[in-house]
Amino acid sequence: MSFRETVRVLPHRTMRSLFISLSHRRSLARLAVRSPLTRPVVARFVAGETLDAALPAIVALQNAGLRTTVDVLGESVTSPELAAAAVERYLATVAALSARGLDANVSLKLTQMGLEIDRDLCRNNVMRVVEAVETVNGFVRFDMEDHTKTDATLDIWRAAHDRYAQVGVVIQSALRRSSADVDAITAAGGRVRLCKGAYDEPSGVAYRTKQAVDANYARLMERLLLADAHPALATHDPRLIARAIQIVEREGIARDRFEFQMLYGVRRDLQRMLIDRGYRVRIYVPYGMEWYPYFMRRLAERPANVGFMLRAVLHEEARRLRGR
Repeated sequence: MSFRETVRVLPHRTMRSLFISLSHRRSLARLAVRSPLTRPVVARFVAGETLDAALPAIVALQNAGLRTTVDVLGESVTSPELAAAAVERYLATVAALSARGLDANVSLKLTQMGLEIDRDLCRNNVMRVVEAVETVNGFVRFDMEDHTKTDATLDIWRAAHDRYAQVGVVIQSALRRSSADVDAITAAGGRVRLCKGAYDEPSGVAYRTKQAVDANYARLMERLLLADAHPALATHDPRLIARAIQIVEREGIARDRFEFQMLYGVRRDLQRMLIDRGYRVRIYVPYGMEWYPYFMRRLAERPANVGFMLRAVLHEEARRLRGR
């Protein structure tokens, strides 16, 4: 059986677990980033490795009627200096977006701000970004990472939201706790981006089947829409999108009271269909050198490009070994 055939017949959950695991392999990250063979595939999901490279993509999206939120790629930094550098990249991004009249809307991960080093360090770094966003009347969303970071992320979100209302947070329908979290966030006047979740979580804290994750997403989505909580519905699932439209039309919910969100480079057909029907669509636009973990999670969610990516990385490793 060929490599491509092997990839195709592996169960989806096995593939997901494999690529989530690989996303933490720093040695593979170094190989992937150096290899020119990965770039055509990565370019589908990542707007560029620098801010200057990403800005034309952001402009093109907004010219096409799409809104954007920008993610400066990076996570799980290992020193205060790396966290400080990430803050500076966000400050430069917010300033550049505002100066060009683009959406001053960014998304960030707390481990990139130093959460795994020191919580106070992380909070201080986050507040620097929030202050910059507040200065230009923008919006910042805290991405949710694996379940071990949920409580800390929500605690820092509350502190930031108390300072500036335009700070949102992500909730994952894969987690069993998310129903209670949605209630607490909406009660505090917070805004939720609802997604399914891109991490391979244990069964004690997460639903392990697609059916259960989807069912919980549908329940939480309806609750957020009916609560008039300005939710961001982050999904590429046509069935869930159709369900959202059904609720909106049945309840007479104005189209400026929610938005759909999708990833850069994923389901452009759905993006266009929703825009043409008058719905708001925001695209999550990542850029930066630290694209490897993000990209591997995209492969875990959508294995169509798995074969190409793995062959490229393995080819680069074989060349390295031959050159010893």
